Amino acid sequence: MTLVVEADPVLWRTVRLSLAVSFAACAIATAFGLAAGSWLSVAFFPGRRALLGLLNTLLALPSVVVGLVVYLLLSRSGPLGAWGILFTPSAMVIAQTLLVLPVITALARQLVSDGLRDGGDQLRSMGARPFTCALLMLLHERWAVVTILLTAFGRAVSEVGAVMIVGGNIDGVTRVITTTIALETSKGDLPLALGLGLVLLGLVGFVNLGISLTHRAQGTGMAGTR
Repeated sequence: MTLVVEADPVLWRTVRLSLAVSFAACAIATAFGLAAGSWLSVAFFPGRRALLGLLNTLLALPSVVVGLVVYLLLSRSGPLGAWGILFTPSAMVIAQTLLVLPVITALARQLVSDGLRDGGDQLRSMGARPFTCALLMLLHERWAVVTILLTAFGRAVSEVGAVMIVGGNIDGVTRVITTTIALETSKGDLPLALGLGLVLLGLVGFVNLGISLTHRAQGTGMAGTR
């Protein structure tokens, strides 16, 4: 607790990197995930059911598996080894993006599908194309979208396996909250581990509070439209 109050530079440098990596990953995953989820809610093609099954399976994808895949891609002998970004924050962003992308895509698809089932006929009667209807439904259900994004951020900021593998846990370069807690605990440096643990609990609590407030705002908005 003392390290948090006294603004220990090592602690807060670690926190800043964690937030930067997780925010960047969630921003990229949001751009692709919302679009992909909207498209999957209105597209019909051979193999769609199998693709949705795979997407739902990826919701439980272990972070260490994501880390392994990204490591193989970015290693010197991998197809993207020429990029030279293994053991850098960029590699960590890629890993976390792949980790939360299925979450955003699957939840967005379900949200849009449910919305179109209830109000899609009205949009289609106005001449809107299927994909346009899906995007409009996302806008209409914006509070639910916020909940999806907060959920994705919570998963990104609290994971350890993927960033440990592709980041290498290099002091001052790629150490984030979770990897530092694991390392410092194994070394017996409990004050720093406890301080970072408190910060992580605060971040997770903030996300949960945001989700609760979003649900309350969504309920208030629905009541106001009646």
